[in-house]
Amino acid sequence: MDLNSINRVYFIGIGGIGMSAIARFFNEKGVHVSGYDRTETPLTKQLSAEGMHIHYTDDINLLDPQTSLVVYTPAIPVTHAELNWYREKGFEVVKRSDVLREITRELFAITVGGTHGKTTVSTMIAHLLTHSGYGCNAFLGGISVNYDKNFWSSNKPVAVIEADEYDRSFLKLNPDIAVLTAMDADHLDIYGTESDMQDAFIQYTHNIKPNGTLLARFGLPRAHELKADNKLVYSLQNDAANIYAANIRMIHGGYEFDVIQQDWMIDNVHLHIGGMHNVENAVVAVAVAHLLGIDAAKIRAALADFKGIKRRFEYVIKSDHQVYIDDYAHHPEELRALITSAKALFPGKTCTVIFQPHLYSRTRDLVEGFAESLSLADQVILLPIYPARELPIEGITSDIIAAKIKNTDVLQLSKEEVLEWLKANTAPLLITAGAGDIDQLKEPIKEILNGKPPKEQLT
Repeated sequence: MDLNSINRVYFIGIGGIGMSAIARFFNEKGVHVSGYDRTETPLTKQLSAEGMHIHYTDDINLLDPQTSLVVYTPAIPVTHAELNWYREKGFEVVKRSDVLREITRELFAITVGGTHGKTTVSTMIAHLLTHSGYGCNAFLGGISVNYDKNFWSSNKPVAVIEADEYDRSFLKLNPDIAVLTAMDADHLDIYGTESDMQDAFIQYTHNIKPNGTLLARFGLPRAHELKADNKLVYSLQNDAANIYAANIRMIHGGYEFDVIQQDWMIDNVHLHIGGMHNVENAVVAVAVAHLLGIDAAKIRAALADFKGIKRRFEYVIKSDHQVYIDDYAHHPEELRALITSAKALFPGKTCTVIFQPHLYSRTRDLVEGFAESLSLADQVILLPIYPARELPIEGITSDIIAAKIKNTDVLQLSKEEVLEWLKANTAPLLITAGAGDIDQLKEPIKEILNGKPPKEQLT
């Protein structure tokens, strides 16, 4: 695949967060970009406004018969008419990961993998490189608040890429610098067992280019099997790691701290987003920037300007009497970090978590962990499971989580019932969490908490 010879690209599933970043990459190169997605969203509206041609019906009469490349997401069903038409006609049909593989071959690639934290870390790194003037092309799995997008380009032959473990797609990447944030069990519908998933993460590190560098989080399982010519370990504050934070202070919903390595230190770093896990994310982002030779003062200024990622410990409301945080957390460990950090930042406030489980298989496989993490809240409201690409599994509903939550009040409500509940109850520290369509609640909840009626009803 010669990326420079492509003049037309067609995307099947163009509205996905990872797919849209690739679509923007081609669009900014002047390539004709078109595609299909199931529904119109704020993101697909933005893509259309940027000049891409998008439709929302699976119809072979609407596809681009002159395209030179077809890119599809593995979430697309095998029965998709457009996808099958392209295959039958002999078009070059590839996954998003195949395009990213070529990008890692052509550019100096910094990839960020792990079951959680990868969106935040990759966005932090891309921001540090951009704000400092170093420059990079960013392919992200979330919308950066600073740039209001998930992709931006640069003449610098450097790419920062979020390495997605779903469908084993990250194993196609060949990074110069690789970050590995976590190896917790997830996507067991793909991997089968936790051990097989760990095997994939180990292979991810084996694909690092010669003389490349791995930055792995302290305490990962089977750490001795991780491979790179240069290997560093980072931690929140364990000084047994190569790089860690020290003198952490919580200030106004954010943090100040020092980043320390054996032969260098950047002191008085400011991070203006919440979550102690984000301090750890910042440690590895700073370490990557330092590896690239970026000046300490520029790193410090860039991190202080980092405004976060939408739906990653996002402060929707932050005042003395009301805090509302929205987060993408959909794994037990992500929920644990989210709830623990929020309660530490705002002690004394009753913590209410509204959680939408994502996938029947993940709920079934990780139910004990979900219940344990949610038990950290003072009150839990469970929405029905968001199915995404899955069909229902008999006996698997939000009930199985509710039954195992301990010492915490639990309600099971629909999205509409949540809004009615909030009109009648107070929630001084409110968290909405999940990877499905729970984000539809954010604006209506904001209106209610601000004392105004929601502008529109949920559909």
